[in-house]
Amino acid sequence: MRPRIVFVGAGAVGGYLGGHFARLGHDVTLIDAWPAHVEAIRARGLTIRGLEDSQNFTVQVPALHIADVQQIAKERPIDIAFVSVKSYDTPWATQMIAPYLAPGGFCASLQNCINEPAIAAVVGWGRTLGVIAGTYSGELTAPGEVERTVPLGGTSRIVYAVGEAHGRITARVEQIRDMIAAVDSVQATTNLWGERWSKLCVNVMRNGVSAASGLSGNECDRDERIRRFSIRLGGEAVRIGQALGYALEPIQKVAPEVLAAAEAGDAAAMEQAEAQILATLAAGQRSARQRPSMGQDILKGRKTEIEQINGFVVAEGAKAGLAAPANAALTMIVGRVERGEIPARPENLWGINA
Repeated sequence: MRPRIVFVGAGAVGGYLGGHFARLGHDVTLIDAWPAHVEAIRARGLTIRGLEDSQNFTVQVPALHIADVQQIAKERPIDIAFVSVKSYDTPWATQMIAPYLAPGGFCASLQNCINEPAIAAVVGWGRTLGVIAGTYSGELTAPGEVERTVPLGGTSRIVYAVGEAHGRITARVEQIRDMIAAVDSVQATTNLWGERWSKLCVNVMRNGVSAASGLSGNECDRDERIRRFSIRLGGEAVRIGQALGYALEPIQKVAPEVLAAAEAGDAAAMEQAEAQILATLAAGQRSARQRPSMGQDILKGRKTEIEQINGFVVAEGAKAGLAAPANAALTMIVGRVERGEIPARPENLWGINA
């Protein structure tokens, strides 16, 4: 019997993978808090678009509003629940789906930030798995419509990683890996925490700067002052992650040591990090429409994950006795933009990049 799968959160990340799983014939149900999104999926199906026409499709898939979740009690229990909500919504979303898990069922965090501990606090570590969308980027462009804004991984890069907190490759890690492999490039990892922190470094460098500046991902990379500030952000996060004992992976194809050295004032390292960012920009590896999720949140008037990304780095740094002044400043600025105290504009970042 096919495993029963739900995606708690059917936006740019959960909706994308859930839509592909449904297309491939898996038993998938999408759960979301946006009524218009749920109604559009019910009426017209879920439309997925990519950078090429061959990636575009519409699939019929069952969709539930969070108010409808209790009906699962009358149905077959859930084998795999992908939690794909904003980080600050993780505890209640996990609590909502936990009563409907099958005896051997588990939750998989498919999110930014480090949310496995919050999930495990509800269902236990034995029922918690990590799935990292490392180099995926997309947007929920309209009710029932998800657009991918970066190319498929193919053989050039690994997009997803699946891992256990304890680092062993288990049968369920292989199960999820094999399911995702039919969609995009993926690996089973023995280094979940190092990969999580490495992806956090990417988010640290890209999300908040888009939210504060109002610029797209590519526009942020083109601006020298913002580009250098993002490297400072990433260098602080690397330094703290290494102090906490994480084995970090390359971050946007830049070695962690290079980012840390650039943040510490090494001019050659800063030049090397900038060169890689500009090379990625020149290669056209992102759509001109690509906007990091926090930038999308600001445009749509939603709460951001700034406290769970840059603020989290500041808090974890304090535990290690390390300051993260660039991340602290950005956290404050994005909070002001989010509250409507100041507009999103590039000038917000220029003063703290001096």
